[in-house]
Amino acid sequence: MALASNPREALLQALNDLEEYDFKILKFHLRDGTLLGGPGLARGELEGLSRVDLASRLIAMYGTQEAVKVVLKVLKVMNLLELVDQLSHVCLNDYREIYREHVRCLEERQEEGVDHSYYQLLLVAKPCAGSPILGQEVDSVTVEALFDPGEKPNQGPPTVVIQGSAGTGKTTLARKMVLDWATGALYPGRFDYVFYVSCREVTLLQESTLDQLLIWCCGDSKAPVAEIRRQQPERLLFILDGYDELQRSYAERLRRPGPSPVEDMLHRLIRREVLPLSSLLITTRPLALRNLEPLLKQPRHLHILGFSMEEKERYFRSYFTDEEQARKALDIARGNDFLYKACQIPGICWVVCSWLKGQMERGGVVSEMPSDGTDIFMAYVSTFLPSSDNRDCSKLTRDKVLKGLCSLAAEGIQHQRFLFEEADLEKHNLDGPSLAAFLSSIDYQEGLNIKKFYSFRHISFQEFFHAMSYLVKEDESQLGEGSLREVNRLLDEKKRVVSEEMTLSMQFLLDISKKESSSNFELMFCFKVSPSLKQDLKNFKEQMSSIKHKKTWDLELSLYESNMKNLLKSVQLSDVAFKMVHSKNKKSPSRNLFSVKTSLSNKQKEEQKCPAVDKNNIAETPMEASNGKDRGTKEL
Repeated sequence: MALASNPREALLQALNDLEEYDFKILKFHLRDGTLLGGPGLARGELEGLSRVDLASRLIAMYGTQEAVKVVLKVLKVMNLLELVDQLSHVCLNDYREIYREHVRCLEERQEEGVDHSYYQLLLVAKPCAGSPILGQEVDSVTVEALFDPGEKPNQGPPTVVIQGSAGTGKTTLARKMVLDWATGALYPGRFDYVFYVSCREVTLLQESTLDQLLIWCCGDSKAPVAEIRRQQPERLLFILDGYDELQRSYAERLRRPGPSPVEDMLHRLIRREVLPLSSLLITTRPLALRNLEPLLKQPRHLHILGFSMEEKERYFRSYFTDEEQARKALDIARGNDFLYKACQIPGICWVVCSWLKGQMERGGVVSEMPSDGTDIFMAYVSTFLPSSDNRDCSKLTRDKVLKGLCSLAAEGIQHQRFLFEEADLEKHNLDGPSLAAFLSSIDYQEGLNIKKFYSFRHISFQEFFHAMSYLVKEDESQLGEGSLREVNRLLDEKKRVVSEEMTLSMQFLLDISKKESSSNFELMFCFKVSPSLKQDLKNFKEQMSSIKHKKTWDLELSLYESNMKNLLKSVQLSDVAFKMVHSKNKKSPSRNLFSVKTSLSNKQKEEQKCPAVDKNNIAETPMEASNGKDRGTKEL
């Protein structure tokens, strides 16, 4: 069969390529309603039909796409495999456009779609997992070059691991990559399908099979998943976003050893036991690397660090639609070294902008400036909790909302859950729609029904409320078994890894324990911290002070500063000035910019043309920005 340009043409060519006897057999099978999954054609309808007439009749009955699928079913029964392969290929070509349109429409329908404003993020290469890179000169990487073969073109299909702490923009980057592929702006001609898999949401799958995963990604129960898997698997890319959110709690693993069915399916994909020729991109927080690393084969490790200084300020100006508010917010941020540096992390920048906007809208004055990440989250939460004098609705008092959010977060962290049903919220006396500043929702279709699920706006909020849950316990005054077990784990010399990153919950709790007085917490959140709990916090602080560990965002901030210093030290002032002037030239349609690449070993400089690299040696990758319309409408 000659190549056809569309399904209608392919259908007619397939019928024309049939021998006369096979054509009669095909018409016989078309009368079988069981085979076709619906009413078959009556014998009288088929009598005397030519190949052209039959094609027209089938298209009139089923539509072009379904008519091709009907004939494809019959050809498989007749075991005419050559025709099946050729017709399947045409179907897949057509289905690629259907899937691309599905991805584009999905982003348009989502309240927090990524196709709004984008910002450049620093994406740098790591030698391998666990290798120290502080103080080293690291190389920027562009998204377009993520799957290039590099120095070892024959090492097999690529596996790329992008790690970064909470809020560094991993999810937004992953979603933007899928959208850019669907619009033809990224990897044109390289991948036939790019499948985005949220490790948080994939646990909702009813069946843990690869075919069900593909159907879920396509949003189509009739998607030709068997053909997608079978034909050219090397042209498939799977993006597994948030591997750290797939992990189950330690207690659950004790009750049921081994991976869950969903974990097992994804692990087989990562280990390349299924679809070994496909490409993989996995995003994760660093803590999950110990579980992920044994599954990987020749991975390429990258670190996502956040905004450049220029992009950070552009984010502020985009978030605040009012120019005067934007100026005030930037002045406040610039006036505090810690706050301004912390805004390099996109998620923290969102929290800071939302907090400042909330304060401005309420006419409040920012008197105390945050001195650490915990202070930033405390300021945000205190701003958007119901006011302490709210007596209109007993369900929305400040105290009840805080305790409900804390107990929901703690239960989720303990059981490694990040999605909650409405019944879970009711159990904790929470009303999801009224808490948009803290919770976001998704609608999930389960058969004919649509179920609503809630999650914290970002995992960092869930871990903050988890830490706060130790302070607002009503039934016991001590920290609780969970936190004490975590402290003991970190204190255990045999299990502890040097420079291990602390969990975000533990970092929040440690910051709280370092405060000179708990009066600020009590005043801000309207609750009393018991004397015994204050003593627990003091003991906790003393124990943790003996441990060498990394705070969650420290690596990104240090790497960013180190990378920028290395660059500035290695070029002359004239070079920097030239690069700054040149990088502002936006006329080039290819968006190729010059950067100065320097070798520190021999002090020789060379000008090199690099795609999508700005004056700070930043790889152009997307980051969603809030449009400033509502404080609770944008994710971190």
